[in-house]
Amino acid sequence: MKIVDLKKRLRRNRRSEAVGVTIPDDVMVDLDRVRTYLGFSNIEALIRAYIGQGLRSDLERLEAAPNLTVLADTLRKHGVDEKVIAVAIREAETASARSRTAHLSAPKARRS
Repeated sequence: MKIVDLKKRLRRNRRSEAVGVTIPDDVMVDLDRVRTYLGFSNIEALIRAYIGQGLRSDLERLEAAPNLTVLADTLRKHGVDEKVIAVAIREAETASARSRTAHLSAPKARRS
């Protein structure tokens, strides 16, 4: 994430929206245990931290990923056949989707 965007996110007076989420009791118990261990004042703060951490990670990957439309246009300019471009884009999208799925299911490293 860019420093300018990160500084905007650190402002306390940002507009916010309340969201209701139903969370199973056993998950709430686990969140409370982790909250205490990590020193968060309440479960809501821990959930906001989890959301922020995951969102920043995904935004970083999204910004780092090449724009397939720009790449396809560049390949066309260099005379690459349209069928080859279509196959390459499909493969890239499939690989990207697999990567996202693996990233979401992979265990996270513990903060120290």
